[in-house]
Amino acid sequence: MDRRNHYAAEGAKPLHCIVKLGGSAITCKNELETINEDNLRVVSLQLRHGIISGPSHGMDWSRRPGSTEIETLVDDFDDELESDCKRLIVVHGAGSFGHFQASKSGVHKGGLSKPLVKSGFVATRISVTTLNLEIVRALAKDGIPSIGMSPFSCGWSTCERNIAAADTSTVVEALDAGFVPVLHGDAVLDSSLGCTILSGDVIIHHLAEHLRPVYVVFLTDVSGVYDRPPTEPDAVLLREIAVHEDGSWSVLQPKLQDASRQVEITVAAHDTTGGMVTKITEAAMIAKLGIDVYIVKAATEHSAMALRGQLPKNIPNDWVGTVIRLAN
Repeated sequence: MDRRNHYAAEGAKPLHCIVKLGGSAITCKNELETINEDNLRVVSLQLRHGIISGPSHGMDWSRRPGSTEIETLVDDFDDELESDCKRLIVVHGAGSFGHFQASKSGVHKGGLSKPLVKSGFVATRISVTTLNLEIVRALAKDGIPSIGMSPFSCGWSTCERNIAAADTSTVVEALDAGFVPVLHGDAVLDSSLGCTILSGDVIIHHLAEHLRPVYVVFLTDVSGVYDRPPTEPDAVLLREIAVHEDGSWSVLQPKLQDASRQVEITVAAHDTTGGMVTKITEAAMIAKLGIDVYIVKAATEHSAMALRGQLPKNIPNDWVGTVIRLAN
């Protein structure tokens, strides 16, 4: 049986949510390989409260630098009691990890025969897997049974930057075993270019298409999607975007007073994965599947509501974020 249709075919417990931790939200994007510890801590707690019912135990049993002991409370574990954990997948961006290495070496452009590109490929993977480990560690500390999964190591690859191979069976097996898979944007092999960068947003679209979560949440460093860079004084937050069957999309809320006003999307010069352009494109493709997408600022009361699953039925007027859904 094709494991990609596992949930639909076998009627298993549905996938609750796919969460994208934006690189700019969980790292200090202007400081090389620096994690935004405060945001990551809050997001981790919000995820725990959103998916775990009942008691939870810390799961990081590693020895921290400078420590001589491993802190565990094994006597507190009760074999008869296990918290119920909703099925969840986490995918995170790279932020200040990986982008520098990839852009300086040109990994996203391909050309593994060049020594600089091959070195950059290795350096990029060292960087992004380092971040993945720290995110898994943060989630584990809060009792979330998270398992790091690198697309490259799981056999994901591309052809001309489009996904060519992406076996989701390992992800499904981890979910079935009660774990939370944590994937990330990664340097992968490309059958045409030699190599490229597979973005977390593209990974989320592929997972959503095959595993059909109830909804998807993008946690970012801004409040949602704006009609122009949010740093501009006249930028307007787009609260609801409708995606049509042909893939086009339109703004439902708010009604832009200037009908000729166009939505402008920009990409940072160092971003090798397309930035907001890729995010909007992939979010629209997910919404076409009938899956609501919520884009919201991380570590806020609004992200907490999204992660708890309080938005699919009713969007409160005071909720700050962007909803992207299939047009009626």
